[in-house]
Amino acid sequence: MPHHVATVVEAIAESPVSFEEALQVGFTRAHETLRGVTGLRVLEQRVSVKDGNIGTYRVRFEVIFILED
Repeated sequence: MPHHVATVVEAIAESPVSFEEALQVGFTRAHETLRGVTGLRVLEQRVSVKDGNIGTYRVRFEVIFILED
């Protein structure tokens, strides 16, 4: 049975539309940059406020990926 070692990096992504879109933006970028992504864990959701309205949706998340041999 093979042994795997995973690592975790933290990232923040944002969108003017929604938390879901912010997470998708973050996932897409992580998937393009890192090999072996196996999951994400959302740590925090926040919004920025500008002129009394929500400006952007921000998601702080961890990307879990397997280290290569």
